[in-house]
Amino acid sequence: MKSIEMTGKTVEEAIENALKKLNLSEDKVEIKVIEEGTKGLFKIFKGKEAKIEVTVKEDKKEEAKKFLRDVLNSMGILAEIRIKEEDDVLKINLTGPNMGLIIGYRGETLDSLQYLVSLVVNKNNEGAYKRVTLDTENYRAKREETLIRLANKIAFKAKKTNRAVKLEPMNPYERRIIHSALQNDSSIITYSEGEEPFRKVVVDLKKKA
Repeated sequence: MKSIEMTGKTVEEAIENALKKLNLSEDKVEIKVIEEGTKGLFKIFKGKEAKIEVTVKEDKKEEAKKFLRDVLNSMGILAEIRIKEEDDVLKINLTGPNMGLIIGYRGETLDSLQYLVSLVVNKNNEGAYKRVTLDTENYRAKREETLIRLANKIAFKAKKTNRAVKLEPMNPYERRIIHSALQNDSSIITYSEGEEPFRKVVVDLKKKA
């Protein structure tokens, strides 16, 4: 974080001087008073100036936006980046042509970008952890619907064949959707097996488990 020291006849004047130099409003900085400052005595003894340290607050939204813009430019992809923050979650949505390149095979590129943005906004983080969600063309919701349908289909197959069914490897986010979709099925149990990145969900009958 960028910090500067500034002086003035009073603390208020020092703050004003610092904000002018940084071209920022007071809500964008943190202020630490080093010296309160003193007035001169009888015009004989010179007063002591107030001294402060002003630190620019980190703007997580701007950090995320700059990182994504640099990555997208390097990929030759034009996209509008919209970011809103809710309850320590940065919700990022990308719009533009060729969003299929951003999504990648089964969302792998989108997931990788999301992970990288999370690393960027949480590096040297002294405050609350910022969770990041990255989406485009409502892919996350569409993928969730697809996985829920798949979960129900696999559960039906397990019941019909009376055998456990293993799904293809999935990332942790997608596995959680499968587990959640079948958690209220009284005759089905789900669990994961294998090591990342080949970890997969197994759908089995409870009476066999």
